[in-house]
Amino acid sequence: MNLTKSELQKEITYKTSRSGGKGGQNVNKVSSKVELLFNVGSSELFTEEEKLLLNDKLQNRLNKDGFVQVICDEERSQYLNKEKAIERLIVLLTRALQKPKVRKPTKVSKAAKAARLDNKKKHSAKKENRKVDFD
Repeated sequence: MNLTKSELQKEITYKTSRSGGKGGQNVNKVSSKVELLFNVGSSELFTEEEKLLLNDKLQNRLNKDGFVQVICDEERSQYLNKEKAIERLIVLLTRALQKPKVRKPTKVSKAAKAARLDNKKKHSAKKENRKVDFD
């Protein structure tokens, strides 16, 4: 799935608030903290199968209303925080939609088995030679 910012922005809602941290007097006046909310269930970008997969994988990121919540307050600018939040959401959604590779079971080769057994025999012989016979 190829997600673009413009498609996502149509379905995203934002909440802004005053952010802590650096910025001096600016912190007390400007709402630069951004809380991005995205509803997976009502999104038109994903199929029903993808929505189920997203709900399953992002279960710990969903709030009680079923919205994926991304908070960003790293920058002093509200615009930059919005951009970072969108980037994080895109990464979050693409990672959740990736299907892991199926592991193909492999057998140990005959040469590897023979080498392991040979090594065990040598180790055993070395320990056997250390024994002192008192008879």
